[in-house]
Amino acid sequence: MESVIVAIDGPSGTGKSSTSKAVAAKLGLSYLDTGAQYRAITWWMLRNGVDVADPAAIAAAAGKPEIVSGTDPAAPTITVDGTDVAAPIRTQEVTSKVSAVSAVPEVRHAITELQRSIARAAREGIVVEGRDIGTTVLPDADLKVFLTASPEARAARRSGELKGKEASDLAATRQALVARDAADSGRKTSPLAKADDAVEVDTTDLSLEQVIECVVTLVEEKRAGR
Repeated sequence: MESVIVAIDGPSGTGKSSTSKAVAAKLGLSYLDTGAQYRAITWWMLRNGVDVADPAAIAAAAGKPEIVSGTDPAAPTITVDGTDVAAPIRTQEVTSKVSAVSAVPEVRHAITELQRSIARAAREGIVVEGRDIGTTVLPDADLKVFLTASPEARAARRSGELKGKEASDLAATRQALVARDAADSGRKTSPLAKADDAVEVDTTDLSLEQVIECVVTLVEEKRAGR
Protein backbone atom coordinates (compact mmCIF):
# COMPACT_ATOMS: atom_id res chain seq x y z
CA MET A 1 0.00 0.00 0.00
CA GLU A 2 1.35 3.40 -0.97
CA SER A 3 2.16 5.99 1.67
CA VAL A 4 -0.52 8.64 2.12
CA ILE A 5 -0.56 11.94 3.99
CA VAL A 6 -3.95 12.98 5.34
CA ALA A 7 -4.57 16.48 6.76
CA ILE A 8 -7.59 16.88 9.04
CA ASP A 9 -8.41 20.43 10.11
CA GLY A 10 -11.24 22.13 11.94
CA PRO A 11 -12.14 23.91 15.17
CA SER A 12 -12.39 22.33 18.62
CA GLY A 13 -15.22 19.94 19.33
CA THR A 14 -15.71 18.67 15.78
CA GLY A 15 -14.25 15.24 16.53
CA LYS A 16 -10.82 15.80 14.98
CA SER A 17 -8.78 13.85 17.51
CA SER A 18 -11.07 10.86 17.87
CA THR A 19 -11.59 10.65 14.12
CA SER A 20 -7.92 11.09 13.23
CA LYS A 21 -6.70 8.47 15.69
CA ALA A 22 -9.29 5.94 14.57
CA VAL A 23 -8.65 6.51 10.87
CA ALA A 24 -4.90 6.15 11.39
CA ALA A 25 -5.40 2.93 13.37
CA LYS A 26 -7.76 1.43 10.79
CA LEU A 27 -5.43 2.20 7.87
CA GLY A 28 -2.11 1.43 9.57
CA LEU A 29 -0.90 5.03 9.49
CA SER A 30 0.97 7.18 11.98
CA TYR A 31 -0.93 9.91 13.83
CA LEU A 32 0.01 13.43 14.92
CA ASP A 33 -2.00 15.76 17.14
CA THR A 34 -0.50 19.15 16.31
CA GLY A 35 -2.71 20.92 18.83
CA ALA A 36 -0.97 18.97 21.58
CA GLN A 37 2.33 20.46 20.43
CA TYR A 38 1.01 24.00 20.78
CA ARG A 39 -0.38 23.09 24.16
CA ALA A 40 2.98 21.63 25.12
CA ILE A 41 4.90 24.78 24.27
CA THR A 42 2.26 26.83 26.11
CA TRP A 43 2.67 24.60 29.18
CA TRP A 44 6.43 25.08 28.99
CA MET A 45 6.06 28.87 28.79
CA LEU A 46 3.82 28.92 31.86
CA ARG A 47 6.06 26.49 33.75
CA ASN A 48 9.14 28.60 33.03
CA GLY A 49 7.68 31.97 33.93
CA VAL A 50 7.40 33.38 30.40
CA ASP A 51 4.85 36.21 30.22
CA VAL A 52 2.34 34.77 27.77
CA ALA A 53 0.75 38.21 27.40
CA ASP A 54 4.01 39.47 25.87
CA PRO A 55 4.53 38.28 22.26
CA ALA A 56 8.19 39.38 22.35
CA ALA A 57 8.86 37.23 25.40
CA ILE A 58 7.11 34.27 23.80
CA ALA A 59 9.08 34.74 20.58
CA ALA A 60 12.39 34.85 22.45
CA ALA A 61 11.66 31.51 24.12
CA ALA A 62 10.03 29.73 21.17
CA GLY A 63 13.08 27.67 20.24
CA LYS A 64 14.02 26.53 23.74
CA PRO A 65 11.77 23.57 24.63
CA GLU A 66 12.35 20.17 23.04
CA ILE A 67 8.99 18.68 22.10
CA VAL A 68 8.78 15.01 21.11
CA SER A 69 5.55 13.50 19.79
CA GLY A 70 4.90 9.77 19.64
CA THR A 71 2.87 8.87 16.54
CA ASP A 72 1.28 5.53 17.47
CA PRO A 73 -2.49 6.18 17.14
CA ALA A 74 -3.20 3.56 19.81
CA ALA A 75 -1.01 5.35 22.34
CA PRO A 76 0.10 8.83 21.23
CA THR A 77 2.60 10.46 23.56
CA ILE A 78 4.09 13.91 24.02
CA THR A 79 7.03 15.05 26.11
CA VAL A 80 8.72 18.39 26.73
CA ASP A 81 12.40 18.22 27.66
CA GLY A 82 11.83 14.58 28.55
CA THR A 83 8.79 15.19 30.78
CA ASP A 84 5.50 13.47 29.97
CA VAL A 85 2.98 16.31 29.57
CA ALA A 86 -0.01 14.42 28.15
CA ALA A 87 -2.13 15.27 31.20
CA PRO A 88 -0.97 18.77 32.23
CA ILE A 89 -1.38 20.24 28.74
CA ARG A 90 -5.13 19.60 28.97
CA THR A 91 -5.72 21.86 32.00
CA GLN A 92 -7.92 24.93 31.74
CA GLU A 93 -4.89 27.14 32.40
CA VAL A 94 -3.17 25.88 29.25
CA THR A 95 -6.40 25.89 27.26
CA SER A 96 -7.02 29.54 28.08
CA LYS A 97 -3.52 30.61 26.98
CA VAL A 98 -2.77 28.42 23.97
CA SER A 99 -4.33 30.73 21.37
CA ALA A 100 -2.16 33.66 22.47
CA VAL A 101 1.01 31.58 22.42
CA SER A 102 0.25 29.85 19.13
CA ALA A 103 -0.47 33.18 17.41
CA VAL A 104 3.18 34.25 17.75
CA PRO A 105 4.94 33.75 14.37
CA GLU A 106 8.15 32.40 15.91
CA VAL A 107 6.16 29.73 17.74
CA ARG A 108 4.28 28.73 14.61
CA HIS A 109 7.50 28.55 12.60
CA ALA A 110 9.21 26.29 15.15
CA ILE A 111 6.22 23.97 15.54
CA THR A 112 5.47 23.87 11.81
CA GLU A 113 9.02 22.74 11.04
CA LEU A 114 8.69 20.04 13.72
CA GLN A 115 5.41 18.86 12.22
CA ARG A 116 6.81 18.69 8.71
CA SER A 117 9.81 16.66 9.88
CA ILE A 118 7.51 14.17 11.61
CA ALA A 119 5.34 13.83 8.50
CA ARG A 120 8.40 13.27 6.29
CA ALA A 121 9.65 10.53 8.61
CA ALA A 122 6.37 8.57 8.52
CA ARG A 123 7.17 6.12 5.75
CA GLU A 124 3.85 4.29 5.87
CA GLY A 125 1.92 7.57 5.85
CA ILE A 126 0.32 9.72 8.52
CA VAL A 127 -2.87 11.42 9.62
CA VAL A 128 -2.09 14.92 10.87
CA GLU A 129 -4.79 16.89 12.66
CA GLY A 130 -4.84 20.56 13.51
CA ARG A 131 -6.04 23.94 12.33
CA ASP A 132 -3.64 24.88 9.53
CA ILE A 133 -2.41 21.54 8.23
CA GLY A 134 -3.98 21.63 4.78
CA THR A 135 -3.33 25.34 4.28
CA THR A 136 0.15 25.84 5.75
CA VAL A 137 1.90 22.83 7.27
CA LEU A 138 1.25 20.22 4.56
CA PRO A 139 -0.30 22.04 1.59
CA ASP A 140 0.64 19.09 -0.66
CA ALA A 141 -1.15 16.51 1.51
CA ASP A 142 -2.75 13.70 -0.50
CA LEU A 143 -6.12 14.28 1.16
CA LYS A 144 -7.41 17.30 3.08
CA VAL A 145 -10.51 17.06 5.27
CA PHE A 146 -12.12 19.97 7.12
CA LEU A 147 -14.46 18.95 9.94
CA THR A 148 -17.20 21.33 11.09
CA ALA A 149 -20.12 21.19 13.53
CA SER A 150 -22.58 23.61 15.10
CA PRO A 151 -21.35 25.53 18.17
CA GLU A 152 -24.02 23.78 20.25
CA ALA A 153 -22.90 20.29 19.21
CA ARG A 154 -19.25 21.17 19.75
CA ALA A 155 -19.93 22.58 23.21
CA ALA A 156 -21.87 19.49 24.23
CA ARG A 157 -19.02 17.22 23.09
CA ARG A 158 -16.34 19.29 24.75
CA SER A 159 -18.29 19.52 28.02
CA GLY A 160 -18.54 15.76 28.00
CA GLU A 161 -14.75 15.53 27.70
CA LEU A 162 -14.06 17.88 30.60
CA LYS A 163 -13.93 16.90 34.24
CA GLY A 164 -15.51 18.20 37.45
CA LYS A 165 -16.86 21.75 37.52
CA GLU A 166 -15.75 22.41 33.96
CA ALA A 167 -18.28 19.90 32.67
CA SER A 168 -21.26 21.60 34.32
CA ASP A 169 -21.34 24.88 32.44
CA LEU A 170 -22.35 24.23 28.84
CA ALA A 171 -22.90 27.92 28.09
CA ALA A 172 -19.43 28.83 29.28
CA THR A 173 -17.94 26.01 27.18
CA ARG A 174 -19.77 27.27 24.08
CA GLN A 175 -18.59 30.81 24.74
CA ALA A 176 -15.00 29.62 25.13
CA LEU A 177 -15.16 27.66 21.88
CA VAL A 178 -16.53 30.63 19.95
CA ALA A 179 -13.81 32.86 21.40
CA ARG A 180 -11.16 30.30 20.47
CA ASP A 181 -12.53 30.13 16.93
CA ALA A 182 -12.33 33.91 16.61
CA ALA A 183 -8.76 33.99 17.90
CA ASP A 184 -7.58 31.14 15.68
CA SER A 185 -9.37 32.35 12.56
CA GLY A 186 -8.30 35.95 13.04
CA ARG A 187 -4.59 35.51 13.72
CA LYS A 188 -2.26 36.86 11.05
CA THR A 189 0.03 33.83 10.90
CA SER A 190 -1.50 30.56 9.62
CA PRO A 191 -5.10 31.17 10.66
CA LEU A 192 -7.68 28.42 11.03
CA ALA A 193 -9.12 28.07 7.53
CA LYS A 194 -10.46 25.47 5.13
CA ALA A 195 -8.09 24.73 2.25
CA ASP A 196 -9.59 25.32 -1.18
CA ASP A 197 -9.19 21.64 -2.08
CA ALA A 198 -10.36 20.23 1.26
CA VAL A 199 -13.42 18.02 1.64
CA GLU A 200 -15.75 19.54 4.24
CA VAL A 201 -17.57 17.14 6.56
CA ASP A 202 -20.27 18.52 8.89
CA THR A 203 -20.27 16.25 11.94
CA THR A 204 -23.19 17.89 13.76
CA ASP A 205 -25.66 15.08 13.13
CA LEU A 206 -23.18 12.26 12.60
CA SER A 207 -21.99 9.68 15.10
CA LEU A 208 -18.26 9.30 15.61
CA GLU A 209 -18.40 5.96 13.78
CA GLN A 210 -20.06 7.60 10.79
CA VAL A 211 -17.43 10.32 10.63
CA ILE A 212 -14.62 7.78 10.85
CA GLU A 213 -16.14 5.68 8.08
CA CYS A 214 -16.58 8.76 5.91
CA VAL A 215 -12.92 9.74 6.22
CA VAL A 216 -11.67 6.15 5.77
CA THR A 217 -13.69 5.98 2.54
CA LEU A 218 -12.18 9.27 1.34
CA VAL A 219 -8.66 7.97 1.99
CA GLU A 220 -9.34 4.68 0.23
CA GLU A 221 -10.83 6.51 -2.76
CA LYS A 222 -7.78 8.76 -2.90
CA ARG A 223 -5.45 5.75 -2.86
CA ALA A 224 -7.48 3.97 -5.53
CA GLY A 225 -7.41 7.02 -7.76
CA ARG A 226 -3.62 7.22 -7.94
